[in-house]
Amino acid sequence: MTKQVKADAALLFVTVGWGTSFWLTKNSISEMPTYNFLAIRFIIAFMISSLIFMKHMVKIGKKELKYGTMIGALLYSSFAFQTVGLNYTTVSKSAFITGFSVVLVPVFSAIMTKTRLNSKICISVTLALVGLAMLTLNQGIADINIGDIYTLISAVLYAFYIIFVGKYTAKVESISFAIIQIGIVGLLSMVTSLFIEKPIIPTSYNIWGSIIMLSVVCTAGAFIIQNVAQKYTTATHTALIYTAEPVFAAIFAYIVSGETLSLIGFFGAVLILLGTLISEIDFKIAFSKNSIKEMPEIDV
Repeated sequence: MTKQVKADAALLFVTVGWGTSFWLTKNSISEMPTYNFLAIRFIIAFMISSLIFMKHMVKIGKKELKYGTMIGALLYSSFAFQTVGLNYTTVSKSAFITGFSVVLVPVFSAIMTKTRLNSKICISVTLALVGLAMLTLNQGIADINIGDIYTLISAVLYAFYIIFVGKYTAKVESISFAIIQIGIVGLLSMVTSLFIEKPIIPTSYNIWGSIIMLSVVCTAGAFIIQNVAQKYTTATHTALIYTAEPVFAAIFAYIVSGETLSLIGFFGAVLILLGTLISEIDFKIAFSKNSIKEMPEIDV
């Protein structure tokens, strides 16, 4: 088995984990306050990541703290809207709407830099918008789910998050920069929970199982695997693998709770996936072995 195959398999594992995270989150917030849950999840992930990358954390500088805090606040806002939205919408719809953020990135980037969108992006956005309408409108405008709206706001915020990470990550040490973001999400979630909720410590083994899975595998573990695996594979492979996240979410939701999409919703989900794929793939170099991007070794 080649290093690229192993790397693709590792990224697929991450994507499966992210796909299951939607149901695990919905399962958790059904028995505990939303921000209370986010605080526990991200604080545990922050502690684990900090321990694993202790060498990076002890050398953290002002830039990492400054930009990590700023971007972390944006990430917190995105997770807050997404998680609150899951209280009112289905796992499958949440996953596909969240995936819409990938299509929004080049659009917002073009607006911010005052550049013209190319035809590929225009096609991607059109397909994704039509798919989003089919997925969320169902019987008509009056049937729009408030959870879908919250999730769409989350997708917009996450698109900006991706853009700003790309802008600032070159100015800082990337690992501690990312870990600070995780910590900020945990901290802001805890503060919010203390102000508007009655925080609890879960007593159910089922809930703790979901939280540990989300913290260890879907947050801390995913970050570590992603940084290592992307050294050995192509950007195209990575994009293709990551677009499977909402598919795994829908499959997992169906297996665990029998959740399904309507026929119109199914075709809408397909259009969102198609739009995402078109926006991500450079068809001229797709699957080219020469496009592997070398990344520096991670010193743990």
